Amino acid sequence: MAYTAENWPITAALLQFPGTDAQGTQINDADASSWAEVLTEVKEAGFANADLTDSWVRPGDLSKERLAEFKQTAENVGIGIPVISAIRRSVIHEKDWADNLAYSHRTIDAAAELGCEVVSFGLHQAITPEQQKQLWFWTVEGYKDPVGDKEVWGKAVSRIRELGKHAADAGVLLSLEMYEDTYLGTADSSVQLVQDIGLANVGLNPDLGNLIRLHRPIEDWREMVAKTMPYSNYWHMKNYIRDEDVARDSYITMPAPMESGLINYREAFKVALAAGYQGIICAEHYGGDGLSVTARNQEYLRRHVLPKRDGYALGQSQVSQGRQQPAAELAGV
Repeated sequence: MAYTAENWPITAALLQFPGTDAQGTQINDADASSWAEVLTEVKEAGFANADLTDSWVRPGDLSKERLAEFKQTAENVGIGIPVISAIRRSVIHEKDWADNLAYSHRTIDAAAELGCEVVSFGLHQAITPEQQKQLWFWTVEGYKDPVGDKEVWGKAVSRIRELGKHAADAGVLLSLEMYEDTYLGTADSSVQLVQDIGLANVGLNPDLGNLIRLHRPIEDWREMVAKTMPYSNYWHMKNYIRDEDVARDSYITMPAPMESGLINYREAFKVALAAGYQGIICAEHYGGDGLSVTARNQEYLRRHVLPKRDGYALGQSQVSQGRQQPAAELAGV
């Protein structure tokens, strides 16, 4: 049975929650009550599920005992953790690739222990000191994967394929987050990478918000949707207002609720269904009261974007689609 607006699994991104507390304690080392406080806040915002973003808690660095404690904490709160998003740990980092690869393997193991359906990885690297000075870090260019370097491309393919095989053995989908100036930075390159990896459980996380927010010319979002959706198995969704004055080489963006930004998600999701998409959705937002805007984004999706009834036409995806058992009652519906 295909998902509908009532039961489509939507997670809340945990971007708003830092990895250290006011006393400088790593959240990984904090008491379980600190975890419960955040997860309760997310649930009370209207979410039945959270994306375990590792800028908050790094499940791959938790001991077996602490991982079990985290799982029990989530169960006590009554919130699902179907996805881990591991960010800025590129497996083709020039110096840290081996550590990042090992961390990625540990994250897959942690996902299996937590009962997750998906782990999302990317090739983006740490924000640079110059980016950290900006109000919006994407207004300054950061790390770039070497264009046309067949050796580095081959390393990306082989190392992600290694992770994909591990994930398949663990019963987990692996999703690759699109991000500017990496080998996942354009629709064509992203699709090619998935095709070269060649595993059914490895697909794309078409986080197009990462690309339309750039202060420079961009690909047309409709073309990116059409190219990437047949290969997508998880989806970070956010939106940005965008203004262009090409004659003056001026490009301005800022975060916006999903219904108000450049990407028309009502239109994009029709393309997704035609491509066979049945993956989990993650609602995101940067800045301000991000959790409240994220909750508004979930409401928008359920009310205006997702199909209201089963039996709609569903295409055939080029990658495996997971199946999280929907909660009997979803908060906020």
